[in-house]
Amino acid sequence: MTDDLWGRHRAVLPDWLALYYDRPLEITHGEGRHVWDAAGNRYLDFFGGILTTMTAHALPEVTKAVAEQAGRIIHSSTLYLNRPMVELAERIAQLSGIPDARVFFTTSGTEANDTALLLATTYRRSNTVLAMRNSYHGRSFSTVGITGNRGWSPTSLSPLQTLYVHGGVRTRGPYAALDDRAFIDACVEDLRDLLGHTRPPAALIAEPVQGVGGFTSPPDGLYAAFREVLHERGALWIADEVQTGWGRTGEHFWGWQAHGRSGPPDIVTFAKGIGNGMSVGGVIARSEIMNCLDANSISTFGGTQVTMAAGLANLTYLLEHDLQGNARRVGGLLIERLRAAAAQIPAVREVRGRGLMIGIELTKPGTDEAAPEAAAAVLEAAREGGLLIGKGGGHSTSALRIAPPLSLTVAEAEEGAEILEGALRSIA
Repeated sequence: MTDDLWGRHRAVLPDWLALYYDRPLEITHGEGRHVWDAAGNRYLDFFGGILTTMTAHALPEVTKAVAEQAGRIIHSSTLYLNRPMVELAERIAQLSGIPDARVFFTTSGTEANDTALLLATTYRRSNTVLAMRNSYHGRSFSTVGITGNRGWSPTSLSPLQTLYVHGGVRTRGPYAALDDRAFIDACVEDLRDLLGHTRPPAALIAEPVQGVGGFTSPPDGLYAAFREVLHERGALWIADEVQTGWGRTGEHFWGWQAHGRSGPPDIVTFAKGIGNGMSVGGVIARSEIMNCLDANSISTFGGTQVTMAAGLANLTYLLEHDLQGNARRVGGLLIERLRAAAAQIPAVREVRGRGLMIGIELTKPGTDEAAPEAAAAVLEAAREGGLLIGKGGGHSTSALRIAPPLSLTVAEAEEGAEILEGALRSIA
């Protein structure tokens, strides 16, 4: 049956719509941190639908909220008052750390980043955008244009002039050998030099932890230092929190808070985890920025009642059960367990990350060269062992991505680490 579905998939869907595994998997249902395929096989899920299933599969509080709301009304558009949308916006604005915050809901992270770019370029009257090397911000025309990852950039055409900045990857590139303080200083000087060669930019957009790029990040404080330079020129800071938001990094509720010395970002984008699988994204910005558009706009499906009900229930559950704290505690145990295992495996260059956002970079043993075949082999071996993980990486890199639901238990972390260790040893 899966082979038949795979054939039908290839007949009607684009060739570039990627599928994991040599024999693609059809997931039919899930519960907690586990999912089942069409053949009845059970898997521990360490990727959560690309970080979307933030709390748990089939979380009763969310499914109940969705069912009850769907029984009343599913959708009416933003042309009418919408109580769940207002209530979720109030909570997010309060949690954002941005003064006088306004919230606009979209259906995805791509659309959220697209909106942030519209706001920043309109507010600043500039189409120049600074982005980070190794970044990923979505698949729309504008967000592809600022994505610094060749593997996810199908065109060089763009409505924006994009300039790429050093700093998103700590252990590669021209500054990798420096200590953290010197690394930040070098990146700041590079930014200052770059700004001297171009017209004033609208904004810098940056992921606090680069997701698709392999869960890489700079030393804490880099973006705070960048913000001081940007502020001198009136440029905005956009924090892309599509993957890092809602406590996934454990240490902070928002990824930008590791760089908060100079204050919060001007704009924050979010998506993925807040809906726990429902299509919710959005933008948070100071009112003067959010209100700078001088034409009408709506969001047909952004903020629809049923997705807002899911978001409210999911956020409430996350806060009441301290899932940020759980990500810190269980994630800390998991990363140390993986580092101990990886120390015996020559193909592992680095185990990095924070909270329940962990990357394992693979290279050809004895070299610094990427090993995409090894990453694919580990992915397959982990699946055979009953574990689902992701993969990623940017220029000349290959990495495994581990991002379970934030309710992961210690026992499940140990189980997953054991399976993953076996999968890594299978390529040694």
